[in-house]
Amino acid sequence: QVQLVESGGGLVQAGDSLRVSCAASGRTFSGYTMGWFRQAPGKEREFVAAISGSGGSTRYRDSVKGRFTISRDNAKNTVYLQMNSLKPEDTAVYYCAADRTGVVVSATATMYDYWGQGTQVTVSS
Repeated sequence: QVQLVESGGGLVQAGDSLRVSCAASGRTFSGYTMGWFRQAPGKEREFVAAISGSGGSTRYRDSVKGRFTISRDNAKNTVYLQMNSLKPEDTAVYYCAADRTGVVVSATATMYDYWGQGTQVTVSS
C-alpha cells in the first residue's frame, strides 16, 4: 500500500506562483508514474500533469503548458508541481496520484492506483 500526502496549497493572487508537494511512502517510488489532478467545485476531476518514474518523461494538459512544471526527487519520495502565472481558473483541490505499473505516463485517472487526500489551491483575481 502506498500513502500519498499533499502539502503546499494556499490562497494566492492571480499571477503569483505556488509549489505543491506530494510525499509518498513505500520503497519502490522510483518505479511509479506520478500524476497531479485537480477538481474545482461542481466540475469533474481533470488531469494536470504526470511524470515517469525516472523523471525523463512528462505530460501536461494544454491549459497549464508553459506555466506548470512537474518534477520529482526519488531520493525523497516526493513529487512537486511548480505553478507559475496562476489564474483564477486554476482554483481547485489538487490531488497527487501514483500508477504502480509505471508503464506509461497517463492522463487517465483510472490508470492510477493510489491517491492523496488533496490540497486546496485558491487563486484570487
